[in-house]
Amino acid sequence: MTPQQQQAILSIALFAAFADGGNDEREREEIRRLAESLGSAPGAPDLSGLYRDVLLKRVTLAESAQALPDAGLKQLAYEMAVCVCDADGRSSEAERRFLAELAGLLGLEQGITVPLDRQAEAMAELTETAAPARPAAVQATPSTPAEPELDRSILNYAILNGALELLPQSWASMAIIPLQIKMVYGIGKAHGHELDQGHIRELLATLGIGLTSQYLEQFGRKLLGGLLGKVGGGLAKGLGKSATSIAFSFATTYALGQVAKRYYAGGRQMNAALLQDSFNSLLGSAKQMQPQYVDQMREQAANLDMGRVMALVRA
Repeated sequence: MTPQQQQAILSIALFAAFADGGNDEREREEIRRLAESLGSAPGAPDLSGLYRDVLLKRVTLAESAQALPDAGLKQLAYEMAVCVCDADGRSSEAERRFLAELAGLLGLEQGITVPLDRQAEAMAELTETAAPARPAAVQATPSTPAEPELDRSILNYAILNGALELLPQSWASMAIIPLQIKMVYGIGKAHGHELDQGHIRELLATLGIGLTSQYLEQFGRKLLGGLLGKVGGGLAKGLGKSATSIAFSFATTYALGQVAKRYYAGGRQMNAALLQDSFNSLLGSAKQMQPQYVDQMREQAANLDMGRVMALVRA
């Protein structure tokens, strides 16, 4: 894959991120930071410039689509766009119109796009149901859950999310966020707090884990890491083999769980600055831990499929 083709796919992903027009300033800033981070890799396209070009409409969706002559790359670009549109739940009407336009520009038939749409919708449902939208009104009861049990649960979630990065399918990355939401919900509940999706999403956003930007980062790391190999039969081959991607998902999940444990154990008294400092400190430690668990991630990845992942989130 050429740098120009990488740039075209990432442009399409950025167009998808802004398709509903609802991105708040914090999410835009997170995506801008992400573009600068990914763009600093040796040989990578100027993604910070690409971000500005998309936002200011100096590049068009049609131009990006035309830069992808290969059928497999076209499908990959569409698949990434679908995942980004469904990052924060089921796609909106504006996002569905965007995807229909993109499919037309890429020349993809419904036989290709419909299964991808359904698969992404199924994963988006998991994001919506990983924690209740409105939990039952109950009085929070302070409790002292067993620390080793919570630590073990957090580590298991981190290993599972690292294993998802080893799978070739794009939907695998979509499962990471609902599993993180489920993890935080379980930690809060263990400390006597009944949480809803809104609260958990706000916590993730405070820590700099935006839903849309997290998907973009996962795809961008894989794409720029030269992990696609040959693209044939409409499916990207070899996605998810990057130690960088595995470390990202493992470390983010582990640090998030440990911060959530401290936050809810302390009665939700930590302010935004302290939450962010704690998360960044734990993130560095988690990245150093990750190599110890690579074998466990590989073992889990060998036994994962979409049905099992969905069952884990729903359980």
